[in-house]
Parts: sequence; C-alpha cells; structure tokens
Amino acid sequence: MKELNIDITNIRAIGVTNQRETTVVWDKTTGEPLYNAIVWLDLRTQTTVDHLLKRIPGKNKTFSKFKTGLPLSTYFSAVKLRWLLDNVEEIKKAVEDGRAMFGTIDSWLIWSLTGGKNGGIHCTDVTNASRTMLFNIHSLEWDPELCKFFEIPMEILPNVRSSSEIYGVMESGALTGVPISGCLGDQHAALVGQMCFQDGQAKNTYGTGCFLLCNTGQKSVFSEHGLLTTIAYKMGKDKPAFYALEGSVAIAGAVVRWLRDNLGIANSSLEVEKLAAEVGTSYGCYFVPAFSGLYAPYWEPSARGIICGLTQFTNKNHIAFAALEAVCFQTREILDAMNKDCGIPLSQLQVDGGMTTNKILMQLQSDILCIPVVKPSMAETTALGAAMAAGAAEGVEVWSLNPRDLTAVTWERFEPQINPEESEYRYGRWKKAVMKSMGWEASESSNGK
Repeated sequence: MKELNIDITNIRAIGVTNQRETTVVWDKTTGEPLYNAIVWLDLRTQTTVDHLLKRIPGKNKTFSKFKTGLPLSTYFSAVKLRWLLDNVEEIKKAVEDGRAMFGTIDSWLIWSLTGGKNGGIHCTDVTNASRTMLFNIHSLEWDPELCKFFEIPMEILPNVRSSSEIYGVMESGALTGVPISGCLGDQHAALVGQMCFQDGQAKNTYGTGCFLLCNTGQKSVFSEHGLLTTIAYKMGKDKPAFYALEGSVAIAGAVVRWLRDNLGIANSSLEVEKLAAEVGTSYGCYFVPAFSGLYAPYWEPSARGIICGLTQFTNKNHIAFAALEAVCFQTREILDAMNKDCGIPLSQLQVDGGMTTNKILMQLQSDILCIPVVKPSMAETTALGAAMAAGAAEGVEVWSLNPRDLTAVTWERFEPQINPEESEYRYGRWKKAVMKSMGWEASESSNGK
C-alpha cells in the first residue's frame, strides 16, 4: 500500500473470501492446526462416503437435499471432518478434551486475525456454512440430525453469521483495530462482485474448477438436473438470505496446469493457449478431465480422466485444444441443467476468474454455448465481492449495495462465430466421451490415489 502511496489509515474494513469446503481442525489452546487441511477436491474420503451411504435407506445420495441442497459427496466438509475424526488420533483426543475447533478457511482466518488463542472469534458466514452438509439452509442453523448422522459434536462448529457484519477487529499488525466485516465463499463473492443481485442473473467463474451460480432470489430452488442449491449471500444480520443454483465442475484451470506440470507439453498457461491457437481444432480428440470423478451434473465418483478419439495425426496442439474445449463443454452441461431448472434460458453468460484472460477459451465458450460471453473489465470479481460486503456492513457503511447506487461496469464481449449445427455435433461427441469415462474406478477400493 505504501508503494502505491495509499495511506493505510484509509483502510476502513477487511473482507474475507476463501476456497470453500476445505476443512481445518485446530487446537484452541495452542492456536495450531492439528492436521493438514483437506482441500475441496481431495478424494481420500471416498471410502467414508461409501460407509455413510450404507447407513442411508436405499443408499440415497440426495437424502439431505431438501435440508442442505447438497448430495453426499467427497466434496463437502462434513465428510472431510468425519475422515479426520476417524483417522487422526490427535484430533479425536482434542475433541474429547474440548480443545478442538472446526472451520472452513474463512473461520480459520477470522479466528487467527481476531486474536487466535487469545480470544479469537470463532465464526463463519451462511455461504460457507451452506457447503458443509451440516447446515439447514432454511432455518439458517446447524442441523442437529445431520450432526448426529455424521457423528460430529456440535460444540466444535463455528457460530454462523451473515456475510456482511462486523465479526471482530484485527488484533495485530499494521491494520490493528480495523474491523473484519465481510465474509463470503469465493463463488458467492464472485456473484456479488458481478452485481448479480436480481433473480435470474448468473455468473461463471473459471479457476481451478468452474462454478456457475444463478441467483434465485429469496426462494430456494431444488434442481432436477444435478445442480446444488446454495445460499448466495445474506447482506446483514437482519437482511434476508438469497439463494442460488450452482453447477460445480471440479477441473477447469487445473487441466491446463496438468498439461504443463504433469505432461510437460508447455511451460506456461499462455503456451497452452498458443498451442491450441496454432491448430484451431482438436481434430476429433476429446479430453474428459475427470481427475476427481465427475461433479455436476453427474455426481459420479467412479469416473476418471480420459483422452479419446486419438489418431496417428493427433499431436500436443490438438490435446491442448481439447483441454480448453473440455472446460467449455463442462460449462455447457451445467448451463443446460440450469436452463432446464430455471425454465428461462440465459441470453448471455457473465464470466470471471483467472482463465478468462485466455481469449481463445472465451471465444470457444461462446461458440459452444451459442450465446454471447461477457467479461467485466475488472477481472478480480471475487475480491471485489468480499470488499463490497465488508464496506456495506452496518457500522462501516462506506457504500451502499442498492442496485440504483451501483456504478455501471464495462465489458468485453465475445459473440458466437460458428454455426449451431457444428456446435451441437461437437457437444454430442463430448457427451459420448463422458459416458466412456464413467465406472472406471470401483468405489470400494478407491483410495484417492
């Protein structure tokens, strides 16, 4: 800040936005984590899911859908927490001794920044709580029945607050005394940063994974097509909760990283884009990057990654192009599901996230969806959303989030450039490839390796 000649006394509030579902258990007496965090797309919990499924009548994965909006999957925090309690002696003992605290990354950050072991605030917000599988998205409270099912002691859970209120103040460092007053899971923060405050507005974020969220207003909509129901935001203690439908894809930007780091066919993400640009086609090659199984709309943990349609002519350029196409096809699948659930097809797609700097990807996305793709000039919408929540909190109030008070955003626009028939043909082939990726891993023996 000093280098930018910004006086830090101008910093009025701090917002937190985080990778969701990722689970941490720490010791409140020492302030130290008791084990490495288990990240959202980690597969080690598949056997935990299998054991839990056996206890559900009819092995129904969606048994808690109308309470939580989520299917039973390795993705959500409750299963990760169950795994930690089953497998880490130190955590089991800390729970017995009353020393353990559970949280997603936002809780860990807020607790640490507001004093940690010396009186840190143990809280989370409704958006992060709604990704644990322990939270009732209607009553906005932890659910005793679900905690009992997962055998999770409720006393280790954080207090659930709104996404925009003063949780506490910074207790150390240059910003001591500055309130922490905004908290949103990353995808919810991007929805806010994209100004999607109206029912039916949607955004797609391209990061490690791909996350399409559509605001459904103050009513929760339950999907018939494999989407999740989640809390979009709650902008104040006494404000109503807004809901969203979400399509979650595990592997998007991660596939480009995989080409770079695992296969070594490029030295940078930019080089992957160049390789794809040189050929402009995958030459009939399709890449399904189901490295962590398939998320929405399939929820198929037995799937694994495949590259098919290879010929002697296929080279690394075609594989690079197929990888970018895979991101777009996966988005098309969740957009199709969203359109079916909402009944009103989106006329354009608002996008953000690190991968949106890739112009080939954005053009490809428009071609595959057959609708325009629009990108805000401010690409860091996740950080913007957290800042908006922090600045609007009661007691901070440096700005208002009323739609009439928001400034217009400038956009870059990508229009479809291929005919819909070709798009449909390629999408049909992609769906065929997806079917071939399924049923690969027998889930009982799955050990996440």
